[in-house]
Amino acid sequence: MSVTSPDSVFIARSEGISAEGVRDQYADGRAAQVWEIFIGDKNSRTDNYKKFLINLLKSKNCKRILDVACGTGVDSIMLLEEGFEVVSVDASDKMLKYALKERWNRRKEPAFDNWIIEEANWLTLYNDIKELIGKGFDAVICLGNSFAHLMDSSPEQCEHKKAIRSFEKCLRPGGMLLIDHRNYDNILETGSTPAKSLYYNTSHTADIKTSVLFYCGKPAMVTMDYLIEANNLTSEFRLSYYPHELKRFTEILKEIFGSKAKHQLFGDFKNLNEIKNPAFYIHLIEKNLN
Repeated sequence: MSVTSPDSVFIARSEGISAEGVRDQYADGRAAQVWEIFIGDKNSRTDNYKKFLINLLKSKNCKRILDVACGTGVDSIMLLEEGFEVVSVDASDKMLKYALKERWNRRKEPAFDNWIIEEANWLTLYNDIKELIGKGFDAVICLGNSFAHLMDSSPEQCEHKKAIRSFEKCLRPGGMLLIDHRNYDNILETGSTPAKSLYYNTSHTADIKTSVLFYCGKPAMVTMDYLIEANNLTSEFRLSYYPHELKRFTEILKEIFGSKAKHQLFGDFKNLNEIKNPAFYIHLIEKNLN
């Protein structure tokens, strides 16, 4: 584990501001291009993840889905093909261009012709897409460790709370938020990150060098330097994440949705009693009916 002082020169991400005003870690297009190669199309999704997501949404009678971290569109495409109605948003126009291209290529298919894709800011999401919400979505999904891209320097994590409130406002009564994060508790303890993602079947060799930035004695940022080899090319890029610790993240969800909200926690797409030290935690929390 590398420990970096805030007084040091520390390049956290590629520079660039998205149109919505949120710092876009994919703004230079470098990570977005490599990420598309790395994750591939929807067929690269692991079977256990696909079954987990589809079965969960169907078991909750979800039909209208808001994908708030659609990226290149992998999850949204998978959901469209499974018969869900999907609205997809992301803060990165460089990532969205791949989703827009897929929509155009498959525009003769009704589901794709009706697919709504927008650039949006999590902090103002409700107002940004107000005309699309109607009576509310059955589910909001924020998966693939995406939420951790949102940094927050305030002690109370005000921006994280504001974003989750935006997600909650987009849900119908009884609707659910499905949101995940890496097991940062374990990353902070061991100083390492698994190179292979549970979300993707990939034959590409990947290595992740993990660094932790501490501020006032507390972990403030985890930076991962990715090494990806694909098509005889070697690519490197850096992405930074807020190290969400499980207990605190759960407390924030309960604060926003209410202490009586139904909350389920999964590890690597399994019940927690089936796995000891998951790479990812997946939270499901339901909006109260009243």
